[in-house]
Amino acid sequence: MEYTIERLGHQGDGIARSADFGPVFAPRTLPGEVIAGEVSGNRIEVPRIIVPSSDRVTPPCTHYKACGGCALQHARDTFVADWKVDVVRQALAAQGIEAPLSGPDTSPPNSRRRATLSGRRTKKGALVGFHGRASGVITEIGGCHLLHPGILAGMPAFQAIVTQHGSRKGELGLAVTWSKAGLDVTVSGGKPLDGPLRMALAGLADAHDLARLVWEDEVIVTRRAPTHAMGPAKVTPPPGAFLQATVEGQAALTAAVLRAVGDARRVADLFSGCGTFALPLAQKAEVHAVESVADMLAAMDRGWRTAQGLKRLTHARRDLFRRPLLPDELAAFDAVVIDPPRAGAEAQMRNLAMAKVPVIAAVSCNPVTFARDARILSDSGYVLDWVQVVDQFRWSPHVELAARFHRSHIAQA
Repeated sequence: MEYTIERLGHQGDGIARSADFGPVFAPRTLPGEVIAGEVSGNRIEVPRIIVPSSDRVTPPCTHYKACGGCALQHARDTFVADWKVDVVRQALAAQGIEAPLSGPDTSPPNSRRRATLSGRRTKKGALVGFHGRASGVITEIGGCHLLHPGILAGMPAFQAIVTQHGSRKGELGLAVTWSKAGLDVTVSGGKPLDGPLRMALAGLADAHDLARLVWEDEVIVTRRAPTHAMGPAKVTPPPGAFLQATVEGQAALTAAVLRAVGDARRVADLFSGCGTFALPLAQKAEVHAVESVADMLAAMDRGWRTAQGLKRLTHARRDLFRRPLLPDELAAFDAVVIDPPRAGAEAQMRNLAMAKVPVIAAVSCNPVTFARDARILSDSGYVLDWVQVVDQFRWSPHVELAARFHRSHIAQA
């Protein structure tokens, strides 16, 4: 039986309608395409393209069919860009909200500076790469078009870690980040650390010139601090800490936040992390950063203390899901920046709505929860001025954005 793809879902799969199965999902298809294939449940895992879309292109990566790292390499860049903007537009429309949308600001190929790889020891050595789509099979990623060249150059080090210290029965996870100081590697799923293992790992880090090597939660060696620029500051995030996926994506989001905040003199940065926005904001404003992870706040504070020309930056450790800042605590700020996890920050948004802060700069990695939270602000008298769409997860269905809200004069009155 043949099916016609009508649209893409939020995960990037094509969706067709079937009288027998209802919605049918097919990966790596595009709207308007006619496909065929065996339906299992409500999916066609291996669709055969009968009539291709004019937006279909040959994927640049030879691993695309086997690897689960990318989902949209089969589509023109212009199609993906328009689709990601439309994902945000539809999420807002579902909440009855309209706003000017711009972008997306798309990161270039081979710019992804952090990734989590999987490794398994084999008879001949090691297999290191990404899992296949919905699969436990690891696909090697030599020549990957997504990852930063510094990560790809580290493959011999990753293979050595897996070959020497991995297991044929299980997998090692390798969270790798590229910095100008070199590779920052955190390994999980390995055997318990003891003296001989510690010595062996330290030797391996030296042999492969790793900047930092961490085994589970314990730092084995820091040969060079893996620092990252956040405004004029240099920050060394703790192992496993959140970091924007690309330098270009971080720059786009930071520029949007600075534009949204404008000339505000006193700013609160909620879910501040290591200071991605707090440190650039401190060039012009006094900033109070709030984050639940103490090590991330400490890293931000060290970066602030060693930078030149920054205004006062204070911080507080607080779980904003359990204890959101209350309206009276927010009243002292001219602007608030909020960058919550994918779940959004419904409780904090309700307190923001009651606090009547003049300007809110919202950053989100989930258009659906952003739109839900935007509805809370809109219902309390805030106006959504604009949304900047950012695509730093190139060739994936992932969408990020930054937006500006202001308190309307009517609502203030």
